[in-house]
Amino acid sequence: MRTAVIWCPDWPVVAAASSAGLPVTIPMAVVAANRVVASSAVARAEGIRRGMRRREAQGRCPELVVFDDDPVRDARLFEAVAAAVEELAVGVEIVRPGLVAVPARGPAGYFGGEEAAAERLIDQVADRVGVECQVGVADGLFAATLAAHRGVLVEPGASAGFLAPLAVNELAQPGGPERTELIDLLRRLGLRTLGAFAGITERDVATRFDADAIRAHRLARGLDERPPSRRRPPPDLAISEELDPPVDRVDAAAFVAKSLADRLHAGLAAHGLACTRLGIYARSEREEELGRVWRCAEPLTPNGIADRVRWQLDGWLRTGGPTAGIRTLWLEPEEVVEGKALQLDLWRGEGHAEAGEKAGRAMVRVQGLLGPESVYTPVLGGGRDPAERVRLVPWGEELTPAADPDLPWPGQLPAPSPAVVFPDPVPVTVVDKTGEPVRVTDRDLLTADPATVGVNGAPPRPVTGWAGPWPANERWWAKETRCQARIQVLIGTEPAQAALLLAYHEGAWTAHAHYD
Repeated sequence: MRTAVIWCPDWPVVAAASSAGLPVTIPMAVVAANRVVASSAVARAEGIRRGMRRREAQGRCPELVVFDDDPVRDARLFEAVAAAVEELAVGVEIVRPGLVAVPARGPAGYFGGEEAAAERLIDQVADRVGVECQVGVADGLFAATLAAHRGVLVEPGASAGFLAPLAVNELAQPGGPERTELIDLLRRLGLRTLGAFAGITERDVATRFDADAIRAHRLARGLDERPPSRRRPPPDLAISEELDPPVDRVDAAAFVAKSLADRLHAGLAAHGLACTRLGIYARSEREEELGRVWRCAEPLTPNGIADRVRWQLDGWLRTGGPTAGIRTLWLEPEEVVEGKALQLDLWRGEGHAEAGEKAGRAMVRVQGLLGPESVYTPVLGGGRDPAERVRLVPWGEELTPAADPDLPWPGQLPAPSPAVVFPDPVPVTVVDKTGEPVRVTDRDLLTADPATVGVNGAPPRPVTGWAGPWPANERWWAKETRCQARIQVLIGTEPAQAALLLAYHEGAWTAHAHYD
């Protein structure tokens, strides 16, 4: 099917700036998990890139305005764009906030061609919403999306040729399945373009890769992700809810969204189906009817359905969609796939995200019973010693390391890390083959090779291997300096060997950690 995709570049930044009332002429970025996920054109001119750490981005551009990632905000504000497109085209589907797709045949026939329709859509979005967008037209959603990123119209039947020279990295689209490992494998196999990947026969892909790779292979060939043999769900799978009292607040809408999502997912699962296109429809107290279709690359989970319903209701209620409260809400699975598309991980039960939510609720309950300091999350940070690299953060607080692990740490111990770090250093004796104690000189060198090591008063054991020393002269300006040197030693013989991390400080040796 000829598909037109309307793409608003850097939509998370555009939405955040619009919500904050800031002009797009200043450098801005949206950050999630302390890394940049989107940036404005002005910020990219200053060297800000996706995936960059927040601290590095602010170091490159001190005037950078940083926003937290907020999918609800992005979806709510994008409703205005979808509504503007819907004034000129029918069958509007939101792929994700910032990207909307429509069948190209209707607008092209009405406005006299695909190029004229694309120009009208661009002008429509700019006039109604005041944001810039790009339009791409091609055979299928995937090719049309990449065409929109480049602002081109692909001739009918030419999608495979258009995709052929593009890098395989394009298989990983925001909001789509995680394909980092597949892309890395294809690159190592020498398949660096979509055309090279498409050149492999489907039989060979099916015998060597998983189901997602087969879908990716179809995309690289310019085909739909799944064969066009989807069946229309029975009418009784649509569910509705009469809201009494009518919903006019976002918090109440979120509660309704969760209930409907669970019901819809259970009904689909009972028929062995999963939803990939979700229709969300509402009727207000004044008989106003609203509707929107959301498309998803992966089959929707209960949480995925609830998120999209909540986002859509939030967009309607906050952008003046209905003039009265929503009285009736119903969901229709516009398109479904066989339930086997929801094959779950063997070791993670009913889904990793759901299991994570259950674990999070359990942690919060423990904190409610025993206090906030009863549950900790270990956070790996920077430092020279294993003990100072790990910080325990109370559950629920921001997981930011005390020190940046990406910075250079002179004197840091090399890999591998020790398996056990002792809570208190254990005294040891280190002597050379003549029986003299081994010391560390002012030039951070050992006076002799260690021959035996005695741990905490135990009989000395022979040293069969050692490495180091690694000096760490810290706080040399203070009264209590932390100047020390560390070595790794392997003591004893098979099968009772032990690998230890030893530190020398003020004339004495102590054991700080144990290696497996």
